[in-house]
Amino acid sequence: MFRISNTVVGALNVLSLVLGVAAVGAASYIHMHGGSECQKVMQYPLLIGGLFVVGVSALGIAGSLWRVNVALYAYLLVTFLLIVGLAFFTLFALFVTNRKVGQQISGKGYGEYRVADFSHWLQRYVVNNRNWDEVKSCLVDAQVCHNLALNAGRNNDSLIFKHFSTTQSGCCKPPVYCGFIMKNATFWEVPKTGHVANNSDCSTWSNKQDKLCYDCNSCKGGVLANIRNQWRRLTIFNACVLVLVTAIYALGCYAIRNNRSDSRSNNNRKPCP
Repeated sequence: MFRISNTVVGALNVLSLVLGVAAVGAASYIHMHGGSECQKVMQYPLLIGGLFVVGVSALGIAGSLWRVNVALYAYLLVTFLLIVGLAFFTLFALFVTNRKVGQQISGKGYGEYRVADFSHWLQRYVVNNRNWDEVKSCLVDAQVCHNLALNAGRNNDSLIFKHFSTTQSGCCKPPVYCGFIMKNATFWEVPKTGHVANNSDCSTWSNKQDKLCYDCNSCKGGVLANIRNQWRRLTIFNACVLVLVTAIYALGCYAIRNNRSDSRSNNNRKPCP
């Protein structure tokens, strides 16, 4: 008779097996049907992660439901390494996102950030020339600024920018300190007196929809702020997953003990005369 720990471990691994197959299917769909550059970036992580989950889930199912102790030992080893990896990544994410809190440089709360306000690791990894070209391509493909155009007569900027994300605030309009005159949310005019501030972002701005402020430092700061916010949420999610995986590891240990106990019972059972 199956023990509760074996049943729970088996059921959880059946669920993870389905999720792994879904991830592999999504990667195959992206490969077959193409897609944007952002989607192509996700292709190989989805494929590798999906295959890993399928393999580990198969070990868990074989060990817990079919009583294959070798498979269950291998499953527990991988699970233990996963616990260590999740713990390390959670601590690393806390360190990267909390090393220095980003400060809004706009006094009007428009969500503009400076690149220097974020950890050196995020700066080196995200806003270096090679990676930023890919990030910029994703922003254009995702059309983050596409639906922001407003009527030229609406000049209450506090309402216009109130619901902008950090990425939109940094990439879809020139920085406030440039003093540009807004015609709509994505079309701005340089004052007749010239740029108010001597800053490279002011000269980088373009009213072309595929350029805008995608090469501005304020755009890079907005993207970093968005990544920081997402990583903070991911840290909470990782902590929950860590607790769940630890519980599964404990149940797996009980499942091994159950398998051993049942094996000894079967060996000690004498045939009827």
